[in-house]
Amino acid sequence: MSWNLARRAQQLKPSAIREILKLTERPGIISLAGGLPSPDSFPVDAMAEATARVLREQPREALQYAASEGHAPLREWVAADLARQGLKVAAGQVLITTGSQQGLDLAGKLLIDPGSAVAVEQPSYLGALQAFAPYEPEFHPLAGDDDGPLPAALAAARGARFAYLLPNFQNPSGRCLGAARRDALVAAALQAGVPVLEDNPYGELWFDQPPPPPLAAQLGDQALYLGSFSKVLAPGLRLGYLVAPPALFPKLLQAKQAADLHTPGFNQRVVFEVIKDGFLDQHVPTIRARYRAQRDAMQAALAAHMPPGCRWQMPSGGMFFWVTLPAGLDATALLPRAVEAGVAYVPGAPFFARPEAVGGLAAHTLRLSFVTVAPDRIAQGVAALAGVLRRALEESGPRSARLAPAAAAPQP
Repeated sequence: MSWNLARRAQQLKPSAIREILKLTERPGIISLAGGLPSPDSFPVDAMAEATARVLREQPREALQYAASEGHAPLREWVAADLARQGLKVAAGQVLITTGSQQGLDLAGKLLIDPGSAVAVEQPSYLGALQAFAPYEPEFHPLAGDDDGPLPAALAAARGARFAYLLPNFQNPSGRCLGAARRDALVAAALQAGVPVLEDNPYGELWFDQPPPPPLAAQLGDQALYLGSFSKVLAPGLRLGYLVAPPALFPKLLQAKQAADLHTPGFNQRVVFEVIKDGFLDQHVPTIRARYRAQRDAMQAALAAHMPPGCRWQMPSGGMFFWVTLPAGLDATALLPRAVEAGVAYVPGAPFFARPEAVGGLAAHTLRLSFVTVAPDRIAQGVAALAGVLRRALEESGPRSARLAPAAAAPQP
């Protein structure tokens, strides 16, 4: 081949999740795999009305090139909304991005040199690992427990360019960090001088009570903060935002300009028209109610059907259950059997930056998503998955008889 690829291109890998989603296109498959918002939650009427209003009242501005920083009223709205959550920033610190995924790429481009240490949770969001990988970091896995990453592990990451953390209903684990663990992590980060990249796409999807304030509220200029409109409006808009300290903002803006000049101005104006008068205050609770019912259906199905030795936490928000299988069962190897039985999931291994650091745990973990499947179909899918696991345990021999009962782990 006459094309010579850059070394960073060797780090680009296909998304394991996207490849698995192809399996779900088979007729009759119950997909518990995709991390997609429910399309039934999309505010189609509100979007249609806002689109018509933008084209009627500001067509030339909406269809023209726009400022790289983003639509000024939308940036002001983001700053005001974050202030309600305890994170006080100026609108001038808000960079509108083409999805929060772009924010991950911009942060990686700005902060990672080949060989730089980047601290990540185990497991962590696969899309972030993919975004950082082309810049050739050395991933530093943070040891953790059911309450989240351990403060001592973050303190030991001194010298890392940043720690990437998802405190609210993490993808894939569904875990939400409690206030005490947040305070301890903030103290560890400040003591060790490790900046934090805080990613919060799921924070508004709480079921019982809102999560504690963002880590960035205490970290000040030692934090970058990512948010998204994908989970509360629609992912097809590709609209997110990155909040940066003033010292970093100019370089992030330059990286943004080099990447795409600006996020589509038309989309930004339409979204601002939708949300400017408090629409999300009425809309997001309907999403929470829908997802809570589906969460409850999955919890009930797991408790009723999963075989001995399986463990999980019932999430208090977000979109995911994280299941640990009995030792000896490989979630990746069992996926084809599950698909044959009519159900799909995502094996857990791709979510670990360094699977070897967890001593084989990665192989027997999997992620289940509940938000795009009706409760009755969730029950059918979990029952089918449980059948596959039971047969695998029977094949593994008498050791399965010594396994503890299936159980939901205590929620942090």
